This record gives sequence, C-alpha cells and structure tokens, in this order.
Amino acid sequence: MSRSKTFPNLACFFLCALIAPNLTGILGEDALLPSPQNISILSTNMRHFLTWSPVTIQGETVRYSVEFQGEYEREYANESWIPICECSLITATVCNITEDISATVAYNLRVRADTGARRSQWGTLKGFFNRITTSLTPPPMKVIADGYHLLVELKDMGPAFQFCVLYWKKGQESRMHWKMVKDVSSTVHLDTMEAGHDYCVKAQTYVETINRSSSFSQTQCVRAQGGRSLWLVTAMISSAGFALAALTLLFLAWKTSKIFQYSCCPIAVLPDTLKAVEPPTQLILCGNEEAEQCDLMVCVMPSEEVLRLWIQETL
Repeated sequence: MSRSKTFPNLACFFLCALIAPNLTGILGEDALLPSPQNISILSTNMRHFLTWSPVTIQGETVRYSVEFQGEYEREYANESWIPICECSLITATVCNITEDISATVAYNLRVRADTGARRSQWGTLKGFFNRITTSLTPPPMKVIADGYHLLVELKDMGPAFQFCVLYWKKGQESRMHWKMVKDVSSTVHLDTMEAGHDYCVKAQTYVETINRSSSFSQTQCVRAQGGRSLWLVTAMISSAGFALAALTLLFLAWKTSKIFQYSCCPIAVLPDTLKAVEPPTQLILCGNEEAEQCDLMVCVMPSEEVLRLWIQETL
C-alpha cells in the first residue's frame, strides 16, 4: 500500500522536476516584461492618436498591440475588447485610432507589449476618452481682393468640417456679415467691395457631429483695388472716348455736307472733244487774227465766175 502510494509521489516529483524549470522561466520572463506606461491620447481636429512610452528590452524588438472598448462592448457584449488591426504587433509607440472612434461616446483603450514568447500585462488608459473633447483649431485661410470682389480661400480639413466666415467693412464692425461654408473646393465669394475701402475677414471651424466650434482665426484685411489710380484711368479712357466720338461726328457732318452739295449743285464735266488744247488766250487771239484776215480777203465775184468755179470743182 505504501509502495503503491510512493510510486505516484515519485512520478509526480520527477514530472514536476522536469517541468518546473521551464515553467519558472516562462513565468519569470513574463514578469520581467513591463507593461506600457504613460498611455495618453492626442486629439486635434477629429484626428485621434494613442501614444505610450516605449518598453525597452536589451537585444530584443518589442512590439505593441492596441485594443479598444466602447459603450456597446461594456454594456451589451460582456465587456469585450476589440483589437485594432492597424495597430497589432507594431514597433511604433503611436496608434491612429481615428477610424475606430466612430461615435460620440466614452471609449477605453489599452496597450500590451510583446517580444514573441513573452508578453506584458495590458496597460490601460486612465479614464475614458470621448471625441467631443477633441481640440479644434481655426481654419487656415487666405483673403483676396480681386478688383471689387472680396474672396476667401479655406483649407479643406475633411468632410466633417464646416466654416463660419465673418466679414465686414473696416470701421463698421457693428454691421458684420456671416456665411456658412461647407464646400471649400474652390474660392468663396463673400461680397462686392467699394473702391478705396478696407474689408476684414475671420473664420472658425464647426463640427456638426459633436456640435462644437473652434475659436476664430486672426483677422485679415484687404483693400479694394481702385481708388485714385482707377479714377485716373477711367477719366483718361472717358476723355479718349469723347474725343473719338467728336471726331466721328465731325467726319460724318463733313461727309453729309458733301453728299448734299453733289446732289443739289452737280459739277458739269465737258467731254474731251470740247476741251481746248491751247490756252483760251491763244484761241481768242487766233480767232481775232483769222477774223481780220477774213475781213481783208472779202471780195465781190461775178456770178459767172462763181458758176465756173463750181463746175470745175464738180468735175
């Protein structure tokens, strides 16, 4: 009886002696791997990052895994935890949890260190995180004066963001105007300005899902392009246009008078056969001389002589 009892005791002893060193080594190594510390969240403009201090093990690469637990998991899923696939066995000490924090509820997060066969205990975030506490910053913007148009360019910060833009004429802060901008894919037109006046603009971000706004950006002012130089250019253009119009009217009046003159008092043009080749004075003189010669050569001839001369010319 005692022999039968002794054998199981000896077998148990040898088995424990064989397993104990390995078991002790495993448990000792697990205890030597510390949990990640200083776990915190950096959240700005609805982008959330979980960070922690690195766990340093001489000669080994430490990897980290992150899990989160939302309100649903705590209350309806037996306090289960959900791994973040993008942050499983990573060497970095930061994890982008923006896509996983998808509701405005309290979240808990935890991190574990891993070196292959050894793991640490989970290091848990102190307290809960709610994305409503994210830090919102004013939007980067650029104010432009394009002639008499007041324009603003806003940086696209994501689909969740809208922008409340305030603008006013400098010196009339009590008469501010505002515009809610949702689409910032192009330059936004705010107002039509008066020449020579300054206009000012400031803006803030607004996130509807958490019903929160940022502070306003620094005020930027621009002056409407124009003023004295524009008036001078306008006056020069107007003067040139007036002078051109006056010259046009004078030309039309002269042309009209010529048309009426030709219509009422046409100029007679002699045919070429009636045009004198020699000067009129020579024609007059020549005519006078021929007349005198003709007068000197006049003589009275008898009728018989005239008849005889006519018969000769006929034959």
